[in-house]
Amino acid sequence: MESTRYQTGFNYLCHVEGAHHPSIVDALAEIAPDLASLVIRFVYGEIYPRPHLTLKERQLVAVATLATLGNARPQLKFHIAGALNVGCSSQEIIELMLHLVIYAGFPAGLNGVWAAQEVFQDHGVAHVPVASLTRAQKDRGDSRYRAGWAALSRIDGRAGEDVIASLATLAPDLARYIIEFAFGDIYTRSGLSLVQRELITVATLTAKGTAAVQLKVHAQGLLNVGGTRDQLVETLIHISAYCGFPATINALHVIQEILGKRGRGT
Repeated sequence: MESTRYQTGFNYLCHVEGAHHPSIVDALAEIAPDLASLVIRFVYGEIYPRPHLTLKERQLVAVATLATLGNARPQLKFHIAGALNVGCSSQEIIELMLHLVIYAGFPAGLNGVWAAQEVFQDHGVAHVPVASLTRAQKDRGDSRYRAGWAALSRIDGRAGEDVIASLATLAPDLARYIIEFAFGDIYTRSGLSLVQRELITVATLTAKGTAAVQLKVHAQGLLNVGGTRDQLVETLIHISAYCGFPATINALHVIQEILGKRGRGT
């Protein structure tokens, strides 16, 4: 059983790394060989083979988590490369970083883009930016607000609308920025599906550990756009390897009410 778990993990890690032999084995051989073994046996031998998320989705949420944390650049670059190795495009990776700015801030998005640029250069990936933000989009006036409101209503539903309403008297400009920028400028972009965007958002908010209300809204949002209960729970299990068990446990407690309501058909 143990040898099977190790071999399974070894194979998954080789696939993600794009190598015949995991580099972590040699890197930790003289200081912590057991840590390399634990990574292979547990992270890649037990978590990665689980159902409900594709390898692409697993790498996208891993990259989102590490970019949000901001303190693990070597691992971030490893998993950006891993995303490429399992079939993600450079456009999807850059789009992930753009999406990230809504929840983790512009510094996290900028640092993520620069890390991705280094990986693309190292791997000979000729990334060509997609000109998604045209002058017509930038100058569309109140249609930006309408597009954002439509996206917010579709994705977050009543919960998102309630957030906007709660800001109406206290910070109406912030409410407008959320609608126009977060949902009008970012969510309406091509490059990632709405399910991918909400998986990334759930991972980001879980990693931050300080946004329970927003996590609840976007867990509901994932289900609203066609994501499944299994994808939601599996995302949290997967990123526990990167942001820790406490963050995942806390997130599961936050979304428990939503899952209970969905289970009762409400």
